[in-house]
Amino acid sequence: MSTTTITVTGENPYDISIGRGILDRVSAALAPGVRKVLVVHPPTLAARAAELRDRLLADVSEGPREVLLAEVPDAEQGKRVEVAAFCWQVMGQADFTRTDAVIGYGGGAVTDLAGFVAATWLRGIQVVHVPTTVLGLVDASVGGKTGINTAEGKNLVGAFWAPRAVIGDLDELASLSPNEATAGFAEVVKAGFIWAPEILDIVEADPSRAVDTTTPEFRRAIELAIDMKAQVVSSDFREAGQREILNYGHTLGHAIEHAERYRWRHGAAISVGMLYAAELSRLAGRLSDASAERHRTVLESLGLPTSYRAGAWQQLLATMQRDKKSRGGMLRFILLDDIAKPTVLQAPDESLLFAAYQEVGE
Repeated sequence: MSTTTITVTGENPYDISIGRGILDRVSAALAPGVRKVLVVHPPTLAARAAELRDRLLADVSEGPREVLLAEVPDAEQGKRVEVAAFCWQVMGQADFTRTDAVIGYGGGAVTDLAGFVAATWLRGIQVVHVPTTVLGLVDASVGGKTGINTAEGKNLVGAFWAPRAVIGDLDELASLSPNEATAGFAEVVKAGFIWAPEILDIVEADPSRAVDTTTPEFRRAIELAIDMKAQVVSSDFREAGQREILNYGHTLGHAIEHAERYRWRHGAAISVGMLYAAELSRLAGRLSDASAERHRTVLESLGLPTSYRAGAWQQLLATMQRDKKSRGGMLRFILLDDIAKPTVLQAPDESLLFAAYQEVGE
């Protein structure tokens, strides 16, 4: 099958390659002159990371390389400053220079961490992302946002650092459980709500085929979501304008993740957050009842959650007020005027926020 290339333009352009059996592109994606590479990976991919290391070592077109593996905790547990410090230690002991590279091989948490490590080592060295989850492929690896978590919230420490390339080998998703694939697909659905309604049509036609990583429907939805994000971040790398629409569902979603101490999958939390945003849009007089209900129908057809604890509102509100998306202490929400017509609501009345939460509280 052919490879699709989607280009992120702007000050630091790069290509996102999507296809099957394309891991051989990782070595070619590195800049000439790279002699040392750190492959950051989770424990579950230790064997596969070793195979990737062997591929990198076998390519001697640019001369011999030293390839080191850095195994980090899985999921959000890996996005801690102590883990970043471990990676810096490995690089320091191996004398990594500004012409060397980091590869993020894993899910979204791994690419977030690897990007942050690359952005901060010697004030920035190149990074190539090889996402192995749906979430990592369509969201975390694209756009140049990197970050780690603190006790106060998610991604509060980070940097904007564009990758040199993203290699999206769909064969790497084959081992995902149905639950993992579906949770990651929440970010794909988000793209459908804010930009590409064709994604919603694909889900409504056959939810099971939409999330089956082997189907043409899945690949089409993935490519639509990536193309959406590439267009948005190309015009707004540092989230000064249009890129803010990518936060649809994330204000409440991140607060739920924090309340659950990141035991909930990101996509599950964002699913609840998107329905909340839709209900907030409806109560604000911006979104029709039918479009708000379409959120619930699409999300539930995929088996994604659409409710959270009713008694958690005050805790969630306090977390949202600390969120990095707030400005000057004022909450900001991405809402919809219609499907694929995102807008911003700033400093909404707390009674309106609470009323919308009643639609998702259980």
